[in-house]
Amino acid sequence: MKKMACLGLVVAVFTVLMTAHWAKAQDKAPAAAASVAAPAAAGALEVTEGEVTATKHEGGLIKIILGGGFFGILIWIALIVCSIISVALIVDSFMNIKDAKIMPAHVISNVRTAMEQGDLLKAIQYCDSTPGPLSNILKAGFAQVEEGYEVVQDAIGVAADLETESLLSRVTYLSVISNTTPMLGLIGTVQGMIAAFATLGTQAAGAAQQSMLALSISHGLWATAVGLGTAVPATIFFYFFKNRAMNCILRMEALTLDLIKSLRNVEVVSE
Repeated sequence: MKKMACLGLVVAVFTVLMTAHWAKAQDKAPAAAASVAAPAAAGALEVTEGEVTATKHEGGLIKIILGGGFFGILIWIALIVCSIISVALIVDSFMNIKDAKIMPAHVISNVRTAMEQGDLLKAIQYCDSTPGPLSNILKAGFAQVEEGYEVVQDAIGVAADLETESLLSRVTYLSVISNTTPMLGLIGTVQGMIAAFATLGTQAAGAAQQSMLALSISHGLWATAVGLGTAVPATIFFYFFKNRAMNCILRMEALTLDLIKSLRNVEVVSE
């Protein structure tokens, strides 16, 4: 998880730096064009309404992000990092929270065969060759076989709880993101509203005031939109993977109890 968070932070910082460089380059081009055209007569050039609109919207979301100031850029970095981590967690959960990963069929078959033959050492070897939640739970029970069946059940129960916590920890981070990103978007909205009202109170009415007012409001609304756009999928996948994990855990516990029933009559035989 730490590696994914660091990777997301690096990508977010790199993205912001590149967009800042691109925005500066885009701002220089109109300035250069204006300086070349300055010697021309005032009435020689007419700017149409469509050209003015294109100039105002130049930069789009990147201009809005950079127009939020240092604090606004920090909010956007946090939103981008949360989005990247959310995607990484969803992909990771799709790959790891499934029956084939938690309860490999060949492990179940091999352990069941070894238990039917009364060969506990071979069953332990099968578990060692394929690490995973089911193998860890079975090995915890096998390690206590000399202490009696009741102790074996207790050991398996403790190991199952640990594996459950480990499995659900992947999903819990999605819940954290789904609760955090709307708050980050709300902070961006508040910042945009503060900047908008500050513009109304400090600048005279005119084109400059309208431009700054629109930029501030756009910053707030975009931050909320991105926050909600990240939170909604994270919430959906959180409940999806949580239910899938709980179903896998219940089936794994039932399978484990079925496999250890034969331990009542198993004796440990050293090679």
